[in-house]
Amino acid sequence: MDLVYPDEVAPLAPGARGSNEMLPVVEPTGQVIARAPRAWCHGGSMLLHPVVHLHILDRFGRFFLQRRSAIKHRYPLCWDTAVAGHVSYGEFLLEALYREASEELHLTDFYPIPIETYVRELPDQRELVNVYAAVGHYNITPDGHEVIDGRWWELSEIEAAFGTGTITPTFEEEFKFLKDKLLALL
Repeated sequence: MDLVYPDEVAPLAPGARGSNEMLPVVEPTGQVIARAPRAWCHGGSMLLHPVVHLHILDRFGRFFLQRRSAIKHRYPLCWDTAVAGHVSYGEFLLEALYREASEELHLTDFYPIPIETYVRELPDQRELVNVYAAVGHYNITPDGHEVIDGRWWELSEIEAAFGTGTITPTFEEEFKFLKDKLLALL
């Protein structure tokens, strides 16, 4: 799946205010129907907006997780999916994925494999989550601002961390849902 933009710039979503980072507002099919500031999408408007996630695993079945910085609004200092971020208005999914991987981990040389697309609903927002995976052992350097650390985790370590607050609930839910699909890549 990819996003399908209209021929003209999409209208601002009804009621949207603000002028910070613009996100596409989409249908579950990826059809872009409007645009809205990120703060509006996260402020209870429940506008569906796309995000990208990248799970990185090596041939030994280990997963690379990032540690979120203390400045993060949600789940500061928790371990999370290797790469995760919003799609900016005008970007396609792979553009956003490579931009986020470069910004967060200085990772640019990888081959993303599409895994799943699903709608995730939170109390204050709705995301169209586009999940990818990359298999290999990469030269990864966390940016030090949004991501303060990163390391390879054994499957048993990840599962032992469930419910402890060490990893984000987002990662925990997604990993349980997609573990078999990710391990099938090995």
